[in-house]
Amino acid sequence: MKKERREDSFIKQPYYKGGDQALREFINMHLRFPALSQANKVEGDVHIRYDINHKGDVIDTKIIGGLDDLCNEEAIRVVKMLKFIVPKTPRHLKVTFHKNIRIHFHIHEAKVQTTNPIHSQSLPSNQGMQINYTVVTTQVKSTVEKGNSITSYNYVVRI
Repeated sequence: MKKERREDSFIKQPYYKGGDQALREFINMHLRFPALSQANKVEGDVHIRYDINHKGDVIDTKIIGGLDDLCNEEAIRVVKMLKFIVPKTPRHLKVTFHKNIRIHFHIHEAKVQTTNPIHSQSLPSNQGMQINYTVVTTQVKSTVEKGNSITSYNYVVRI
């Protein structure tokens, strides 16, 4: 007859505080799409294998499948920022854990509204130049702290 094992005799996997949803939110908050990669319309997934030490720090990363060098470096930078919670191990072993993650790099197209004729500006016709503009709306997450609302405006001028 087999000896019954207690649950505390097994090594438990490290986990991110808040679960997988919090992990994705952290990555999305800190991930910056490289401008050159975005200009070249590079998009896809970067697969990374990373090692977690006994303290919960990411100590090593390896690209399993990647995109261009800029996206790979950005994915590695964000993964190395992660901090995991490591449950106590039996006999106080210092175990290194190996995990895989997939980080998405996708270009999000902004919605373009038509030009409102009331807001259009043009120079006199004798100069031969006309200025038109379009209003681009993007969804931005705003933070509200204990009744204080933060309002911000962003402008981009392209000539």
